[in-house]
Amino acid sequence: MATERDYYEILGVERNADDAAIKRAFRKLAQQWHPDVSNEHGAADRFKEINEAYQVLSDPKRRQIYDMVGRAGLGEMGGAGSPFTDGFQGFGDLFDAFFAGMGGAGGQGARRGRRPAGSDLRYDLRIAFDEAVRGIEREIEFDMLDRCGSCGGTGASPGSTPVPCSACGGRGEIRAVRQTMLGQMVNVTQCSRCNGEGRVVDSPCKTCRGDGRVKHSKKLRVTIPAGIDEGHQIRLSGEGEAGPRGGPPGNLYVAVHVTPHAILRRDGTEIYHDLQLSIAQAALGTRARIPTIEGDEDLEVRPGTQPGTEIRLRGRGVPHLRRPGTRGDLHVLVHVNVPMKLSKRQRQLLEELAAESGEAVLPGGIIDRMKDALG
Repeated sequence: MATERDYYEILGVERNADDAAIKRAFRKLAQQWHPDVSNEHGAADRFKEINEAYQVLSDPKRRQIYDMVGRAGLGEMGGAGSPFTDGFQGFGDLFDAFFAGMGGAGGQGARRGRRPAGSDLRYDLRIAFDEAVRGIEREIEFDMLDRCGSCGGTGASPGSTPVPCSACGGRGEIRAVRQTMLGQMVNVTQCSRCNGEGRVVDSPCKTCRGDGRVKHSKKLRVTIPAGIDEGHQIRLSGEGEAGPRGGPPGNLYVAVHVTPHAILRRDGTEIYHDLQLSIAQAALGTRARIPTIEGDEDLEVRPGTQPGTEIRLRGRGVPHLRRPGTRGDLHVLVHVNVPMKLSKRQRQLLEELAAESGEAVLPGGIIDRMKDALG
């Protein structure tokens, strides 16, 4: 598409729409724009756009990422080639899903049986504050169901192969045709013998017992982009569990958790630091040591700096995920500490300062006056 439209706008729903509203909107638009139903020019492209929006907004993980950082945070997750969350795989499947349950029109051509995909996996990865800001590469290890080496994932014993299902003729579905007052209607159901795969294994592999998968520990190197934040997820396409009997693999979602910094605070791409100064330092100026992502450095505080002053160091914050090469700012917030207890000399100096400035202050407390009287 030449321009990227907002997914909520494509489906015509509000950003706070629930799952039921999103599904209703999708079904209504799909029935209107499905290429097997609509003769309007550009129906296929329009349907792909609707399909892509639904894939993201109907998946809680993808929707959360999209709401936070838009399409850039999805990577390949927003692509139109991803499977539908409720089992649709293509135009033919969608057409059947809409119309078969209502006795929908036939004549779409038999779709072949398909093997189920493997499960998506989630890996929780904890990284440090500075690693999230700068980006890092990490090796992760996890257990999963991987393709069986003995049978190559087919589920059949070595020397044999799965055979087409005799019940459905290898299509994975059973179609019943009946005549109604509206014409010929077709009802499509999944084949119970092969569970919709179109193939059966007569001689199961002894290693995987016909499943085509075995438990395996897998290692991967994951690149964490600079600027990632708590709650973001990284999708690794095809790195999930293998599908049964040679089915396509699922995806791996790496959920990132960021350990808070001991001193710095983050808000999006902005970083904040609270700088504590004494009255003398604020009045006379000082050089303060402050933490940054690149390490501690000196910051010059000008004389007469007032409490609540914000010193902004531009480009010293967090990199933008969607705008490579740009960063937020580091905000130093000045706090002036007023001492709660004063020595005799400290009080004398402050009283002299007040007198010089013509300011009225309270006299010393009774204990101080008694000490003064006793010498």
